[in-house]
Amino acid sequence: MAKNVDLTSKAWCDVVFAARNKDFGAYQLRLDSKPRHLKAFIITLISVVAIMIIALSYLKVSQIIAEKQIKDQAAQELVAVDLSAEEDTEEDTEEVEAKLEMPEEQALPEEILNTVKVTELLIAPDEEVKAEDEIKSQDELKETQTAFGQTDFDKGTDDRNVVREHKEEIIVEKKVEVEPEKVFTAVEQMPQFPGGDAELMKFLSKNIKYPTMAMENNIQGRVIVQFVVTKTGAIGEVKVVRSVDRDLDREAVRVCKSLPKFTPGKMNGQAVNVWYTLPVSFKLQGVN
Repeated sequence: MAKNVDLTSKAWCDVVFAARNKDFGAYQLRLDSKPRHLKAFIITLISVVAIMIIALSYLKVSQIIAEKQIKDQAAQELVAVDLSAEEDTEEDTEEVEAKLEMPEEQALPEEILNTVKVTELLIAPDEEVKAEDEIKSQDELKETQTAFGQTDFDKGTDDRNVVREHKEEIIVEKKVEVEPEKVFTAVEQMPQFPGGDAELMKFLSKNIKYPTMAMENNIQGRVIVQFVVTKTGAIGEVKVVRSVDRDLDREAVRVCKSLPKFTPGKMNGQAVNVWYTLPVSFKLQGVN
């Protein structure tokens, strides 16, 4: 009999709450538990079914999209293959057509055609032959100033025996005059120190006097100096292009002014004034 007892029935609730206060609220909750549990079960079941439907739908949509992408990619590759095959076919067709085309035979210019003429030989008696028509010897040909064997094609003549006289053309180079006072930065032949660059470095190392103030303050570096080598080879204007220290600059300028004469630079075969750039290094021993 106990197996058929409904724990949510009113009879069972009356038995449970026989000696208890039914107005407290637990009695009513016990009576309403069955419909409440049923409602919760239905909601849970609907939620699970909905979640499963959404998941299946998502998987289905993803599969459809993936299949569509694969189809589109395959279609693109097929189109690319077709296009490449078509291009190859067109190229092969063009090559075949090019091979089949025979070059048209070009007609010779009228001027060249007109220059070819066959002269008939005429045998005449000796008494009718003039002196100028006689065949000359090699010595006589050397003495004449007339050139033989060159046809005048320029005028399109029909006679192959036309003789054209050639005159030698004498070309005289006219030297371009160079402005005497202009100072060039680049010329055909740059100024040269007597003995070359090695002798120039020896002169600098021998004649440079390290300034006392710069030495005491451990000042060193490389001063870039520019000076004009005049057309006579003498040293003209001197200026500092890159400075290091006032005392070092002054010493570099002094040494450059004391340089002996250079071999002057040349432009168009003429001696000219040229800017010459010279780095002067000041280095103290034991100082980095």
